Amino acid sequence: MGQQCRVLGLVTAVVLVGGCGGGGHESHSSAANRVVNVAMRDIAFDPAAVEVKAGETVRFVFHNEGQIRHDAFIGDEAAQAEHEKEMQEAGSDGKDGHDGGHGITVDPGDIGSLTHTFKAGDVLVIGCHEVGHYAAGMKIAVTVS
Repeated sequence: MGQQCRVLGLVTAVVLVGGCGGGGHESHSSAANRVVNVAMRDIAFDPAAVEVKAGETVRFVFHNEGQIRHDAFIGDEAAQAEHEKEMQEAGSDGKDGHDGGHGITVDPGDIGSLTHTFKAGDVLVIGCHEVGHYAAGMKIAVTVS
């Protein structure tokens, strides 16, 4: 998967779609109203918070600038807890734990994207669930107005 991800990452950089490990995942099928670039570094996302509007469709483009693999998963705290459990169970056997969800895995140096349409009342977080990252605070607070 490493070489395939590198090739897909290059394609993603050119056309800003797709990526590795499901990097082209569309949470909802609408076209994005806005693109938010997110740097993945060590155990942090930059930015650490983002404001969106109810009804807005946002494509988050994740640039893994670090030396280790990162995960990006969008959901409320209950979904984050469930995804954390799934990722722990998947371990290091190559599974990314994103079978039916709203997440991607991005290898070092690669780019992936995740698109989501926000609803009024959403209380969501984008979290990284590689071992220890979420507990260390690798998350993006999403404020929906």
